[in-house]
This record gives sequence, C-alpha cells and structure tokens, in this order.
Amino acid sequence: MIKVNNSKDLARLRRLCLSAQGLLQSQPFGQGLAGARKAINHLGYVQIDTISVVERAHHHVLHSRVPKFNPAMTNQMLVNGDIFEYWTHAAAFIPISDFRFSLPYKHAIKSGQTHWYKTPNRKLMAELLARIRSEGPLRSRDIETNRPKNSGWWDLKPAKKALEQLYMEGDLMVSNREGFQKTYDLTEKVLPSHINSKMPDTEEFAAHIVDQQLRCHGFASLKGMTYQRRNSGLRKAVKALVNDRLAQGTLEQIQVGGDVFLMEADALERRLPRLNNRLLILSPFDNAVIQRERLKTLFEFDYQIECYVPAAKRQYGYFSLPLLYQDQFVGRMDCKAHRKSRHLEIKALYFEPHHFDESAVIAAFADAVTIFCRFQECDSVSLTKIHPKSLTRQLHHALKPLA
Repeated sequence: MIKVNNSKDLARLRRLCLSAQGLLQSQPFGQGLAGARKAINHLGYVQIDTISVVERAHHHVLHSRVPKFNPAMTNQMLVNGDIFEYWTHAAAFIPISDFRFSLPYKHAIKSGQTHWYKTPNRKLMAELLARIRSEGPLRSRDIETNRPKNSGWWDLKPAKKALEQLYMEGDLMVSNREGFQKTYDLTEKVLPSHINSKMPDTEEFAAHIVDQQLRCHGFASLKGMTYQRRNSGLRKAVKALVNDRLAQGTLEQIQVGGDVFLMEADALERRLPRLNNRLLILSPFDNAVIQRERLKTLFEFDYQIECYVPAAKRQYGYFSLPLLYQDQFVGRMDCKAHRKSRHLEIKALYFEPHHFDESAVIAAFADAVTIFCRFQECDSVSLTKIHPKSLTRQLHHALKPLA
C-alpha cells in the first residue's frame, strides 16, 4: 500500500482526480453536442436536479466541461437516443450504452424485492400502459383527473404515481422533456434497436462499476465505488473483484489520512495535464464534488449544500457553488440568476483561508463570472457580501465591467 504523507504526492492525486473528471483541460471532450455526448459517456451519469436559482445542475455539469454547450443539447441527446433517464444514486441522465445496467434495479422494483411506491395501483398502471400502447406517448399532465390541477415535480396525483412506477419498473422510458414535464413512451419504442438489453449478472455489473469509477475519478474507495447503492450482493461482488485485481497486481491501494483508495497500477506515474490559472464555478451536484467525504479527504474542502437547511442555520447560503482554482477548492459563491431582469445576484462570496495568489484568483474569478453570466443569460452582476472583507475593493474593481 502506498501512503500519501507529503504535499507533492497529494497534489499529484488531486491532478489525477481532476483530470479524470475533465476539469483540468480546456476541452477534454470536444465542443458542443458531440462534446456533451462524450462527456456523459465518460462520466457515466449527470445528475438531474430541480433547483432553478441558477441553471439546472444537469446543464451546469456539462457547461463546466464542454465549450459551446447549451442547455437545449441535453434534451436533444435524449430525443436522439444518445442518453436515457433513470436512477443512479439520484435521478440522472445516463449513456444509452449503459442501459442494461439499469435492468437489475428495475427488476428488483418490479419483483417486489425493493419498492418505489409501496402500494402501486396495478389496475391504473395497466390502463395507462394500454392507453400508451394504443394512443402513443403520454405526459402526466395530459391525464384527466377530478383532483385540483397541479403541475411540476411534486405533482403526485395517482396517474403520475402510476406512470412513475411503470417507468421505474422499466415498462416505460422518458422519450422527451419540456422543462420538468416528462413524456413517457413504451420502452420498446424508445430504446434504439442496437442497444444491448440483456440483464447483466452480478459479476458483470460489478466489473462495469469498478471500471467506470476508475475511469471517471482516477481512483476510488471501495465505499465510493458503490456510492448510495444498497444492493448488498453487488457490493460483495465489487469487493471480491477488487480483491482479485489487487492479487493480480492490476490494482493497487493508496492511503490518504485514514482513507484507502484503489487505482490502476502505475496510475500515479501517468503524464497529467498541467495546471492552469482558470477558475471554475461548479454545481453542488457536480460529479467531482457529490461524494462529500472524498472531497474533504482529498481537497480539505468541507462542503455541504444548505438549501435543505433552515435559513437561520445556514452558514454560506441557500445554494452555494464550489469554486475550483488550479487544484484547490478556494471558495464558494451563493448566487441567484434573475432571468427576467437578466441579472446575476451574487449574494455572498467566501474564500477559503488558503495560501494563494489573491490577484491571480480574483482575475480568474472575474473571467469565470463573465462566462457564467453568459451561461445564465444574464447581462449584469452584483456582489453583496464578501469574506474576507479585505478582498472587497479588489473584487468590486474586477467585476466593475459586469455591473
């Protein structure tokens, strides 16, 4: 086992991690639609989120890695059959080539091994399935109901619950989206004919997970490889596979503090991209930061999203975004995009007590905000609260052209 006990080795680990995530290079996956497609294929998933104080998380993750990406491209990939929507540790867009690895969870729900809704309305589900089969794709809001009309993510009227159950069991897929209104169709009509739809066995699934995690993270802990997966058989298979690869010498262990990570042999010796002076404003649900314990171990960045915390107990704000500069998370920014007035309000900006070049970071931050504004379709920026206060004058001067 390799023990990381100096700053040089830790810095290399960080670069390996960030490079694998596509956050060091300027366009690691290319540009536009083709780049977005390659990015999702590499990352394995992009989490879907409902919060809209800034552009949705699934668009934000791709924006951080793919120049000339625009949000309409996500649904275009869905309609084109490049990706599909299902559940990983959360709702996500997933490469269509990974479709078969969604089947074990679908089977578990359909067979009653696990539950989505505990008492699904089978009669209503059969009626909806027959209607879609005869009439074509269906949106939940298209279904007549005697209840008061609701809309949006939390609309849990019986028909919507029945559609969601059919979707989670695999009979239906999402064929299109209008914002957060899903269109459902039969799986056999949505799934491209060339896609492998054979149920993987547990060993195949384990190999898929291990390979994917090493590819998109550079290295991973055993816990991280099965992040939020409650399938005990799958966890055991992943552990057995890891032990086999360790015995064969194709994997090696590396210890950082009290945590042990697994990586391909000689991964630390690979040539990595150089660090640049670009600052990235990331989503709270970005693949690189979603595993908070890993983030704290590797980057000494203690980060939690506080939108679910009572307002009086928030330390950094409702929806603070991590700020990545070179190989350090240097701060967080709580902001809101006012779309009608095309204004980005930075409510609070916090910089970590790192030893970095303040002038370089502030210049990089101003450049990042300019790009972020375009992504949010905003024309102006305001900055209210700054920590430390000693940076106030420099930051206001740097952002003056955007005011």
